[in-house]
Amino acid sequence: MAINQVDVLLVEDDVALRLVLSGVLAQTGYKVRTAADGVSALAEIASCMPDVLVSDLNMPRMSGFELLSLVRRQFPEIPLIAMSGAFSGKKIPTGVSADAFYEKAAHPVFLIQLVDTMTHHRRVQRQTA
Repeated sequence: MAINQVDVLLVEDDVALRLVLSGVLAQTGYKVRTAADGVSALAEIASCMPDVLVSDLNMPRMSGFELLSLVRRQFPEIPLIAMSGAFSGKKIPTGVSADAFYEKAAHPVFLIQLVDTMTHHRRVQRQTA
């Protein structure tokens, strides 16, 4: 089965960045859904469980810190990628419930690599099913 069957939920409050990153992921072949904040992301998860969640950390209504922590507790099977412009490097910031970290200033290819890594097992499972 094709990579486009992997469902990515991208949570970002900056409209322009949300459009750019979702476009890059979609061009790579992923099915991308977006949400503007943690509250909207939870509604998206309730409607359809994503294969991977990519979330900004600093957002209104419900921060990514809260969202990732809540999703980790309620849906531990969803791989989580935190992203922020307030932290640098590839290390997951202290106190963040995530499996990986994407620095917003980094090239989008690094985000694609993280999503590929986080969803590799799911793609393999789907190919053999």
